[in-house]
Amino acid sequence: MGNVMAASSTPSSAAASLDKAAKLGMPEPAAPGSYTGAQAVENVVKETKLDNPGTVEELHKKCKDIQAMTFEGAKVMLNKGLSNHFQVSHTLNLCSTQPSGYRFGATYVGTKQFSPSEAFPVLLGDIDPSGNLNANVIHQFSPRIRCKFASQIQESKITAAQLTTDYRGDDFTASLTVGNPNIFNNSGVFVGHYLQSVTQKIALGAELAYQYGPNVPGGQIAVLSAVGRYTSGDSTWSGTLGPGGVHVCYYQKASEQLQIGVEVETSLRMQESVATLGYQVDLPKADVVFRGSFDSNWNVCGVLEKRLQPLPFSFALSGRLNHTKNQFRLGCGLIIG
Repeated sequence: MGNVMAASSTPSSAAASLDKAAKLGMPEPAAPGSYTGAQAVENVVKETKLDNPGTVEELHKKCKDIQAMTFEGAKVMLNKGLSNHFQVSHTLNLCSTQPSGYRFGATYVGTKQFSPSEAFPVLLGDIDPSGNLNANVIHQFSPRIRCKFASQIQESKITAAQLTTDYRGDDFTASLTVGNPNIFNNSGVFVGHYLQSVTQKIALGAELAYQYGPNVPGGQIAVLSAVGRYTSGDSTWSGTLGPGGVHVCYYQKASEQLQIGVEVETSLRMQESVATLGYQVDLPKADVVFRGSFDSNWNVCGVLEKRLQPLPFSFALSGRLNHTKNQFRLGCGLIIG
């Protein structure tokens, strides 16, 4: 009987213990199948883990991409894919104010993949009948290290050469760029970038540019600038602050069809400031993309791109108008392939 009485008193004793623990502020025992303390901490760490912020070079990319990039005259481009990895292009440009003529281009994409949407190495180049060449090489050696090389040859001389190396950490990106190094006259440019994710919305960093050579006052000069970006939903603020001036951009995705961007660039050395408002309108049902922009120098620009379905053609119409200078530039293009 004593055992029966002891067994019958156990539930009430357990309930009393729980009530006493609740009054004292002590945590209740974990129920079967619930998270333990270690699991809760692990979930919090996963939620607060910061993402890679990208590169400083891409800081103002969203705002720049929706602005109208106008052209003048007539342009015809033919793209032809020879395989899954190799493509060639033929471009004929007729213009009175810009270099015109025929250019041949080629693109090669390798088989090394680190993500489903990217493959390396990537080789791009175009050349005209005079031998003027533009070449770009992009290769990712590992999931964290990527290199980009760009070169330009004009009149059988290398007029520009640039090598950029990016190291992408879990929550930061460090980049180093070497531009136009010349061992004969001891000149060149070095640019270092660093961008760190501080929170899920804020990324801060710095840019250090160093140039040396006989044409530089004092033989060398260094400029340090601060960069930052704030992202909230579909809007992005980005800015660069340095001795040379201030560069601020704001991007907003208003809807699936409309994107808006505002850019203000101030040069303290030139004592001038330019503000630009750009927008992009996408009409998927009509296969139309329109980009427009206007700035404080009274330049009004617009580019209309129309996909001519079911043919593999795209028609482009470009216009640029300056009210104060009474200038108007019109361009039309046809892209095949």
